[in-house]
Formats: sequence, structure tokens, C-alpha cells
Amino acid sequence: TSDMPSGVGDTRTLRVGRTVGVLALQGAFDVHRQRLEQLGATAPLVRTANDLDGLDAIVLPGGESTTMSRLLTTSGLFDDLKGRLIDGLPVFGTCAGMILCATDVLDGRHDQRGFDLIDLTVRRNGYGRQLDSFEVDLDVDGLSDAFHAVFIRAPFVERVGPDVEVLARHDGVPVLVRSARCTVAAFHPELTDDARLHQLFLDSLTD
Repeated sequence: TSDMPSGVGDTRTLRVGRTVGVLALQGAFDVHRQRLEQLGATAPLVRTANDLDGLDAIVLPGGESTTMSRLLTTSGLFDDLKGRLIDGLPVFGTCAGMILCATDVLDGRHDQRGFDLIDLTVRRNGYGRQLDSFEVDLDVDGLSDAFHAVFIRAPFVERVGPDVEVLARHDGVPVLVRSARCTVAAFHPELTDDARLHQLFLDSLTD
């Protein structure tokens, strides 16, 4: 159909019926919601602990990781969300979402909190500031054609744990990785019309 995002086949391949929340405290959450809904998922915005009920998965969007950390705490959402994630709620974190999921964060604030979900060391804004943003085509495991990735104040992965699967690299550095129920990207997959990474995440949500 005309409103179908590029990179998606006919609607028979879409994983409908999934409810994937999108953390909506700050950052580029609404475009993630649009991508998920275009793929047939229900994508409620998550702002309170009550919004976590009934979710099959959650997306942690790009934005400003220290601001997100503070808002997660002041909203009372942090502990409830961390508990759900530890219990196995699948998560797709992009840019700031990668930082929130990593076990080790360099150049963060001393009071910055994260979910410690995936064995990574990442450096905040490791690719530079806003003026250093760039776009590049990536070879991604599971995709037949390159994915056009947008990097904006992106975290730089300095270490990957032994149980972490690297799905894509840029100049030899991991930029898309997965471990258990946690998938994280250093870039913004929602900022192009290509919804294949969101599709891969939906396809990973097994009963």
C-alpha cells in the first residue's frame, strides 16, 4: 500500500497483534510509534508504570540519555521498568536507548542510571556532537540489502561482552548488537522510511 514503509514486503509477512510500548518521556518517540503501527503492531506511549501493563515489548528511543535517566527516576517509572526488563520484557534501544541498556557508560553523569541489560561499554556522544552527524549504509545480519543508518550524537561502542551478538558494524565498530531479549543500535533506524529493523524486532517476539 502507499503508506507502507519501504523495505517491507506484503502485509502477509507483518507481525500483527503485538503490543510494543514506546518510552515517551523525551526524544524521538513518536516516529518509532509510527513505524510500529505501520507494521501492524499496537504501539502505546509509555509515561507511567501503569502504561507497562499488557506490553509484549518496549522501545527506548533516541534523545538525551541523562535527561531520560532523570525523567525515568522523577516519574517513578525507572524501578518498575527495570523490573519488567530483568524479568524478560524484550527491548529495542536506539541511540540514547543503547546507553540506557549498556552495563558501562563512559562520559556520563555521576548520577546517571541505566538498566544494565547488555554487556557493553559505550561512550556517550562518542561520534561527536550534533555537527558531526552522518549517514551511512550498513550491512546488517538478517537483511538482504544494506540499511541506511542515521547517526546523531551517537554512542560509540568500546567493548562488547562475549555473549553479545554483533549484527552490524561501521568501520569495524559494532553499531547494532543483540543479547538475549535486548537489541540496541547506536543510530536512529526510525529516521528513514526503511522499517526493516523494526520488522526484525517484531519477528523476534516469540511466544
